[in-house]
Amino acid sequence: MFYSWVRRSGIGFINIGLLYLTACSGGERSGGRESAFQVALLTPGPISDQAWNATAYHGLERIRDSLGASISHIQTKTPAEFEENFRQYGTKGYDLVIGHGFEFQDAARRVGPQFPKTLFVTTGGEGTGPNVVALSFAFDEPSYLAGMAAAAITKTGVIGGIGGTELPPVKLGFEAFLAGARLVRPDIRLLVAYLGNWDDAGAGKEQALAQLNQKADVIYQNADAAGLGVFQAVRQAKGVWVIGSNADQNRLAPEVTLGSVLIDVPHAFLLLARQAQLRAVRGPTIHFGTASDVVRWVPNPLAPAPPAKVLAQMDSVRAVFAAGGRPVVTPR
Repeated sequence: MFYSWVRRSGIGFINIGLLYLTACSGGERSGGRESAFQVALLTPGPISDQAWNATAYHGLERIRDSLGASISHIQTKTPAEFEENFRQYGTKGYDLVIGHGFEFQDAARRVGPQFPKTLFVTTGGEGTGPNVVALSFAFDEPSYLAGMAAAAITKTGVIGGIGGTELPPVKLGFEAFLAGARLVRPDIRLLVAYLGNWDDAGAGKEQALAQLNQKADVIYQNADAAGLGVFQAVRQAKGVWVIGSNADQNRLAPEVTLGSVLIDVPHAFLLLARQAQLRAVRGPTIHFGTASDVVRWVPNPLAPAPPAKVLAQMDSVRAVFAAGGRPVVTPR
Protein backbone atom coordinates (compact mmCIF):
# COMPACT_ATOMS: atom_id res chain seq x y z
CA MET A 1 0.00 0.00 0.00
CA PHE A 2 1.11 3.56 -0.63
CA TYR A 3 0.09 4.59 2.88
CA SER A 4 -0.64 2.96 6.21
CA TRP A 5 -1.48 4.07 9.72
CA VAL A 6 0.79 3.79 12.73
CA ARG A 7 0.40 4.92 16.33
CA ARG A 8 2.55 7.64 17.74
CA SER A 9 4.56 6.16 20.60
CA GLY A 10 4.54 9.39 22.59
CA ILE A 11 8.18 8.89 23.62
CA GLY A 12 9.98 12.22 23.72
CA PHE A 13 6.81 14.15 22.81
CA ILE A 14 4.27 16.17 24.74
CA ASN A 15 0.82 16.64 23.25
CA ILE A 16 -0.31 20.16 24.07
CA GLY A 17 -3.92 21.29 24.63
CA LEU A 18 -5.75 24.28 23.25
CA LEU A 19 -4.81 27.90 23.88
CA TYR A 20 -4.83 31.20 22.07
CA LEU A 21 -2.32 34.07 21.68
CA THR A 22 -1.10 37.57 20.45
CA ALA A 23 2.39 39.37 19.92
CA CYS A 24 4.77 42.23 18.62
CA SER A 25 8.30 43.56 18.19
CA GLY A 26 10.59 45.17 15.72
CA GLY A 27 14.27 44.75 16.48
CA GLU A 28 14.50 45.93 20.07
CA ARG A 29 12.33 45.74 23.13
CA SER A 30 8.77 46.97 23.05
CA GLY A 31 8.00 50.30 24.63
CA GLY A 32 6.48 50.86 28.04
CA ARG A 33 7.51 49.54 31.40
CA GLU A 34 10.00 46.71 31.18
CA SER A 35 8.69 43.31 32.24
CA ALA A 36 10.59 40.82 34.33
CA PHE A 37 9.73 38.20 31.67
CA GLN A 38 11.70 38.82 28.47
CA VAL A 39 11.05 37.05 25.19
CA ALA A 40 12.92 37.38 21.87
CA LEU A 41 12.19 36.10 18.38
CA LEU A 42 14.53 35.51 15.43
CA THR A 43 12.93 35.06 12.02
CA PRO A 44 14.74 34.00 8.85
CA GLY A 45 12.61 36.29 6.69
CA PRO A 46 10.44 39.40 6.78
CA ILE A 47 7.39 39.50 9.03
CA SER A 48 5.48 41.06 6.11
CA ASP A 49 5.35 37.71 4.26
CA GLN A 50 1.76 36.99 5.38
CA ALA A 51 2.90 33.44 6.12
CA TRP A 52 5.51 31.71 8.29
CA ASN A 53 7.31 34.75 9.67
CA ALA A 54 4.20 36.89 10.06
CA THR A 55 2.52 34.26 12.21
CA ALA A 56 5.58 34.09 14.47
CA TYR A 57 5.51 37.85 14.95
CA HIS A 58 1.80 37.71 15.80
CA GLY A 59 2.70 35.03 18.35
CA LEU A 60 5.31 37.31 19.89
CA GLU A 61 2.72 40.10 20.14
CA ARG A 62 0.31 37.74 21.82
CA ILE A 63 2.92 36.78 24.41
CA ARG A 64 3.39 40.47 25.13
CA ASP A 65 -0.32 41.22 25.38
CA SER A 66 -1.31 38.10 27.33
CA LEU A 67 1.65 37.79 29.70
CA GLY A 68 2.92 41.36 29.91
CA ALA A 69 6.31 40.31 28.56
CA SER A 70 9.03 42.58 27.20
CA ILE A 71 9.68 41.46 23.64
CA SER A 72 12.26 41.88 20.92
CA HIS A 73 12.51 40.74 17.31
CA ILE A 74 15.39 40.46 14.83
CA GLN A 75 15.23 39.32 11.21
CA THR A 76 18.38 37.32 10.58
CA LYS A 77 20.09 37.53 7.20
CA THR A 78 22.69 34.74 7.31
CA PRO A 79 23.31 31.55 9.34
CA ALA A 80 26.22 33.31 11.07
CA GLU A 81 23.70 35.72 12.60
CA PHE A 82 21.69 32.86 14.14
CA GLU A 83 24.41 32.13 16.68
CA GLU A 84 25.37 35.80 17.11
CA ASN A 85 21.82 36.85 17.96
CA PHE A 86 21.16 33.87 20.21
CA ARG A 87 24.28 34.81 22.16
CA GLN A 88 23.24 38.46 22.25
CA TYR A 89 19.94 37.64 23.93
CA GLY A 90 21.52 35.10 26.26
CA THR A 91 24.01 37.72 27.42
CA LYS A 92 21.18 40.16 28.11
CA GLY A 93 19.47 37.55 30.29
CA TYR A 94 16.36 36.94 28.22
CA ASP A 95 14.11 34.20 29.58
CA LEU A 96 12.93 32.78 26.26
CA VAL A 97 14.54 33.07 22.81
CA ILE A 98 12.81 31.52 19.80
CA GLY A 99 14.56 30.79 16.50
CA HIS A 100 11.70 30.45 14.05
CA GLY A 101 12.69 27.58 11.80
CA PHE A 102 14.38 24.22 11.45
CA GLU A 103 17.54 26.02 10.33
CA PHE A 104 18.16 27.53 13.79
CA GLN A 105 18.69 24.21 15.58
CA ASP A 106 22.48 23.94 15.20
CA ALA A 107 23.03 27.46 16.53
CA ALA A 108 20.72 26.78 19.49
CA ARG A 109 22.66 23.63 20.35
CA ARG A 110 25.96 25.51 20.31
CA VAL A 111 24.83 28.57 22.27
CA GLY A 112 22.30 27.04 24.68
CA PRO A 113 24.75 25.38 27.12
CA GLN A 114 26.51 28.73 27.59
CA PHE A 115 23.36 30.36 29.00
CA PRO A 116 21.58 27.76 31.17
CA LYS A 117 19.07 30.29 32.56
CA THR A 118 17.76 31.13 29.07
CA LEU A 119 15.39 28.78 27.26
CA PHE A 120 16.33 28.48 23.57
CA VAL A 121 13.57 27.13 21.33
CA THR A 122 13.47 26.34 17.63
CA THR A 123 10.33 25.77 15.62
CA GLY A 124 11.41 22.58 13.94
CA GLY A 125 14.42 20.35 14.37
CA GLU A 126 15.22 18.49 17.57
CA GLY A 127 15.87 19.70 21.09
CA THR A 128 18.89 18.50 23.01
CA GLY A 129 18.49 19.39 26.66
CA PRO A 130 16.68 21.18 29.46
CA ASN A 131 17.18 24.63 27.95
CA VAL A 132 17.39 23.74 24.23
CA VAL A 133 13.94 22.67 23.09
CA ALA A 134 12.24 22.18 19.72
CA LEU A 135 8.62 22.67 18.74
CA SER A 136 7.51 19.98 16.31
CA PHE A 137 4.49 20.68 14.12
CA ALA A 138 2.77 17.78 12.37
CA PHE A 139 2.57 19.79 9.15
CA ASP A 140 2.17 16.59 7.18
CA GLU A 141 -1.27 15.93 8.70
CA PRO A 142 -3.13 18.92 7.20
CA SER A 143 -0.95 18.57 4.08
CA TYR A 144 -2.40 15.09 3.65
CA LEU A 145 -5.94 16.51 3.86
CA ALA A 146 -4.99 19.24 1.38
CA GLY A 147 -3.88 16.54 -1.04
CA MET A 148 -7.24 14.82 -0.73
CA ALA A 149 -9.00 18.11 -1.49
CA ALA A 150 -6.69 18.81 -4.45
CA ALA A 151 -7.32 15.36 -5.92
CA ALA A 152 -11.05 15.90 -5.66
CA ILE A 153 -10.95 19.13 -7.68
CA THR A 154 -8.20 18.61 -10.26
CA LYS A 155 -9.38 18.10 -13.81
CA THR A 156 -5.99 17.33 -15.35
CA GLY A 157 -4.74 14.85 -12.75
CA VAL A 158 -1.60 16.98 -12.32
CA ILE A 159 -0.94 18.96 -9.14
CA GLY A 160 2.05 21.04 -8.06
CA GLY A 161 4.13 21.84 -5.00
CA ILE A 162 6.45 24.85 -4.73
CA GLY A 163 8.74 25.27 -1.72
CA GLY A 164 11.27 27.86 -0.64
CA THR A 165 14.16 25.53 0.14
CA GLU A 166 14.24 21.76 0.57
CA LEU A 167 14.03 21.64 4.35
CA PRO A 168 12.89 18.28 5.80
CA PRO A 169 9.50 19.58 7.08
CA VAL A 170 8.73 21.15 3.70
CA LYS A 171 9.67 18.00 1.82
CA LEU A 172 7.60 15.85 4.19
CA GLY A 173 4.64 18.16 3.65
CA PHE A 174 4.77 17.61 -0.11
CA GLU A 175 5.12 13.85 0.36
CA ALA A 176 2.03 13.83 2.57
CA PHE A 177 0.22 16.04 0.06
CA LEU A 178 0.87 13.44 -2.64
CA ALA A 179 -0.11 10.55 -0.34
CA GLY A 180 -3.44 12.18 0.49
CA ALA A 181 -4.07 12.93 -3.18
CA ARG A 182 -3.38 9.31 -4.16
CA LEU A 183 -5.85 8.09 -1.56
CA VAL A 184 -8.54 9.85 -3.61
CA ARG A 185 -7.02 9.51 -7.08
CA PRO A 186 -4.29 6.86 -7.38
CA ASP A 187 -3.13 7.99 -10.82
CA ILE A 188 -2.45 11.61 -9.82
CA ARG A 189 0.93 13.19 -10.63
CA LEU A 190 2.77 15.74 -8.47
CA LEU A 191 5.28 18.30 -9.77
CA VAL A 192 7.66 19.62 -7.08
CA ALA A 193 10.06 22.56 -7.32
CA TYR A 194 12.20 24.43 -4.78
CA LEU A 195 13.12 28.06 -5.35
CA GLY A 196 16.29 28.13 -3.29
CA ASN A 197 15.03 31.10 -1.27
CA TRP A 198 11.98 32.33 0.65
CA ASP A 199 11.85 35.94 -0.53
CA ASP A 200 11.76 36.13 -4.33
CA ALA A 201 8.11 36.49 -5.37
CA GLY A 202 9.22 36.77 -9.00
CA ALA A 203 10.82 33.33 -8.84
CA GLY A 204 7.67 31.96 -7.19
CA LYS A 205 5.54 33.32 -10.00
CA GLU A 206 7.89 32.01 -12.69
CA GLN A 207 7.92 28.50 -11.22
CA ALA A 208 4.14 28.51 -10.85
CA LEU A 209 3.75 29.47 -14.51
CA ALA A 210 6.12 26.62 -15.43
CA GLN A 211 3.95 24.13 -13.52
CA LEU A 212 0.77 25.52 -15.02
CA ASN A 213 2.32 25.01 -18.46
CA GLN A 214 2.79 21.34 -17.49
CA LYS A 215 -0.98 21.13 -16.87
CA ALA A 216 -0.94 21.46 -13.09
CA ASP A 217 -4.27 22.94 -12.04
CA VAL A 218 -3.76 22.93 -8.23
CA ILE A 219 -0.51 24.25 -6.72
CA TYR A 220 0.39 23.91 -3.05
CA GLN A 221 2.90 26.59 -2.13
CA ASN A 222 5.10 26.65 0.98
CA ALA A 223 7.48 29.47 0.15
CA ASP A 224 6.69 32.37 2.53
CA ALA A 225 7.14 35.75 0.79
CA ALA A 226 8.18 34.02 -2.45
CA GLY A 227 4.86 32.17 -2.35
CA LEU A 228 3.02 35.43 -2.96
CA GLY A 229 4.25 35.12 -6.55
CA VAL A 230 2.45 31.78 -6.84
CA PHE A 231 -0.81 33.50 -5.92
CA GLN A 232 -0.12 36.11 -8.61
CA ALA A 233 0.42 33.47 -11.29
CA VAL A 234 -2.70 31.51 -10.38
CA ARG A 235 -4.84 34.66 -10.36
CA GLN A 236 -3.78 35.36 -13.93
CA ALA A 237 -4.70 31.87 -15.13
CA LYS A 238 -8.11 30.30 -15.58
CA GLY A 239 -9.55 27.24 -13.90
CA VAL A 240 -6.62 26.68 -11.55
CA TRP A 241 -6.25 26.78 -7.78
CA VAL A 242 -3.62 27.58 -5.16
CA ILE A 243 -3.27 26.17 -1.63
CA GLY A 244 -1.83 28.43 1.06
CA SER A 245 0.43 27.40 3.92
CA ASN A 246 1.42 28.27 7.48
CA ALA A 247 -1.07 31.14 7.87
CA ASP A 248 -4.70 31.20 6.80
CA GLN A 249 -4.09 32.62 3.33
CA ASN A 250 -7.60 32.12 2.01
CA ARG A 251 -8.20 35.87 1.88
CA LEU A 252 -5.10 36.66 -0.19
CA ALA A 253 -6.86 35.54 -3.37
CA PRO A 254 -10.22 34.09 -2.32
CA GLU A 255 -11.39 33.55 -5.88
CA VAL A 256 -8.57 31.05 -6.62
CA THR A 257 -7.57 29.69 -3.20
CA LEU A 258 -8.74 26.17 -2.42
CA GLY A 259 -7.73 26.33 1.25
CA SER A 260 -4.77 26.70 3.59
CA VAL A 261 -2.55 24.30 5.51
CA LEU A 262 -2.46 26.20 8.77
CA ILE A 263 0.04 26.17 11.63
CA ASP A 264 -1.43 28.29 14.41
CA VAL A 265 1.96 29.54 15.57
CA PRO A 266 0.55 32.22 17.89
CA HIS A 267 -1.50 29.52 19.62
CA ALA A 268 1.62 27.40 20.12
CA PHE A 269 3.87 30.29 21.18
CA LEU A 270 1.56 31.44 23.95
CA LEU A 271 1.36 27.99 25.47
CA LEU A 272 5.13 27.66 25.28
CA ALA A 273 5.63 31.08 26.91
CA ARG A 274 3.22 30.30 29.73
CA GLN A 275 5.17 27.17 30.52
CA ALA A 276 8.49 29.02 30.20
CA GLN A 277 7.33 31.70 32.60
CA LEU A 278 6.59 29.00 35.16
CA ARG A 279 9.86 27.17 34.39
CA ALA A 280 7.70 24.19 33.48
CA VAL A 281 8.77 23.46 29.89
CA ARG A 282 9.56 19.80 29.40
CA GLY A 283 11.54 18.76 26.35
CA PRO A 284 13.45 18.04 24.42
CA THR A 285 10.62 18.15 21.86
CA ILE A 286 7.11 19.54 22.21
CA HIS A 287 4.80 18.12 19.59
CA PHE A 288 1.73 19.84 18.13
CA GLY A 289 -0.57 17.70 16.01
CA THR A 290 -4.19 17.69 14.91
CA ALA A 291 -5.42 16.93 18.43
CA SER A 292 -4.01 20.26 19.69
CA ASP A 293 -5.76 22.19 16.88
CA VAL A 294 -2.45 23.96 16.22
CA VAL A 295 -2.21 22.34 12.77
CA ARG A 296 -5.27 22.04 10.59
CA TRP A 297 -6.65 22.14 7.06
CA VAL A 298 -8.76 25.30 6.55
CA PRO A 299 -10.92 25.08 3.41
CA ASN A 300 -11.84 28.31 1.68
CA PRO A 301 -15.64 28.67 2.05
CA LEU A 302 -15.75 30.41 -1.35
CA ALA A 303 -14.09 27.49 -3.17
CA PRO A 304 -15.92 24.42 -4.47
CA ALA A 305 -16.23 21.72 -1.82
CA PRO A 306 -15.08 18.17 -2.55
CA PRO A 307 -17.82 15.60 -3.24
CA ALA A 308 -19.62 14.23 -0.19
CA LYS A 309 -17.74 10.93 -0.45
CA VAL A 310 -14.37 12.68 -0.28
CA LEU A 311 -15.52 14.93 2.55
CA ALA A 312 -16.48 11.84 4.52
CA GLN A 313 -13.04 10.33 3.82
CA MET A 314 -11.36 13.54 4.98
CA ASP A 315 -13.39 13.54 8.20
CA SER A 316 -12.34 9.95 8.87
CA VAL A 317 -8.68 10.69 8.21
CA ARG A 318 -8.76 13.76 10.44
CA ALA A 319 -10.29 11.66 13.24
CA VAL A 320 -7.41 9.20 12.94
CA PHE A 321 -4.91 12.08 13.18
CA ALA A 322 -6.71 13.49 16.22
CA ALA A 323 -6.51 10.08 17.90
CA GLY A 324 -2.74 9.95 17.40
CA GLY A 325 -2.57 8.03 14.13
CA ARG A 326 -0.01 9.02 11.54
CA PRO A 327 0.32 8.44 7.80
CA VAL A 328 3.42 6.68 6.62
CA VAL A 329 4.15 8.19 3.23
CA THR A 330 6.37 6.69 0.58
CA PRO A 331 8.86 9.21 -0.90
CA ARG A 332 8.36 10.01 -4.56
